[in-house]
Amino acid sequence: MGIELVVFDMAGTTVYDGDMVNVCLREAVTAAGFEVSRDEINAVMGITKPVAIRMLLEQRSENPTTVAQAQVETVYADFLTRMVRHYETSPEVREVEGAADTFRLLREAGVKVALDTGFSRQIVTVLLNRLGWQRDSLIDASVAGDEVTQGRPYPDMIFRAMELTGIRDAGRVAKVGDTPADLQEGSAAGCSLVIGMTGGSHTREELLPHPHTHLLDHLTDVWKLVLAESQG
Repeated sequence: MGIELVVFDMAGTTVYDGDMVNVCLREAVTAAGFEVSRDEINAVMGITKPVAIRMLLEQRSENPTTVAQAQVETVYADFLTRMVRHYETSPEVREVEGAADTFRLLREAGVKVALDTGFSRQIVTVLLNRLGWQRDSLIDASVAGDEVTQGRPYPDMIFRAMELTGIRDAGRVAKVGDTPADLQEGSAAGCSLVIGMTGGSHTREELLPHPHTHLLDHLTDVWKLVLAESQG
């Protein structure tokens, strides 16, 4: 069965940002009076950010039921400001090596390309403008975490990407990401390929226990794998 759509994660998978998602989220949570470690932040990477923030605040609260929505929204607004500033101005921000070529080769082979992310549409727009992927017609669709009812690890974003690209069978979809939440999302959606990238937020050893069909070290290997699967 051939692959007709590949859904890629953004930060850590196709976008290099120097681990600033972890840094900015940690700084925003710390500014609200909650000390969290890099590993604690990493444990919620890939999850829609307001949900991730609530999880972090509840973990650090003596009584998790006292974490108010207003508190979550304040931390999220701080995180959003930090990320937008970084993505708009930092010279560190760039595509992961081979991302544009991978998108191009897939689309030339008749495979559609979509992005999905735990970021909001505001951040997605900043990144797409910065990297030029939409301007250069390298992607067919993008889905942000604030555009679906439930983000990762639920399959809603993949289903939305399928809807936007006209793909009806999840068995013809490949999911590519660098977090356990990405892999869980792909598995929940029923994707026939669930590909973990080991060069992002998590190592091969950290991804290994989570559902996947392949773990790859280089993004450029994705199109070769997808085309090999499609050719039988």
